[in-house]
Amino acid sequence: MGELGHRRIQTGVVVSDKMDKTVVVRVDRLVKHPLYNKYIKRSVKYKVHDEKNSCKAGDKVQIVECRPLSKDKRWALRQILDSAA
Repeated sequence: MGELGHRRIQTGVVVSDKMDKTVVVRVDRLVKHPLYNKYIKRSVKYKVHDEKNSCKAGDKVQIVECRPLSKDKRWALRQILDSAA
């Protein structure tokens, strides 16, 4: 028995921790503009399952894709990379 499929891993910053067992994480990426060849910052917010309520706003975290846990939650907390003091 091996791994259960390919699970995406992304890194982002916690922007909200007001919900119970859920945090909102913003993941930023740079996209090159097709005409002007300049890089533009694009971001997306994910609702992430945090079982122990261990994240605080401003923490840098690593998240992993998982099965749907609710209407909006499809990501789970993997680890906290940097705490926001």
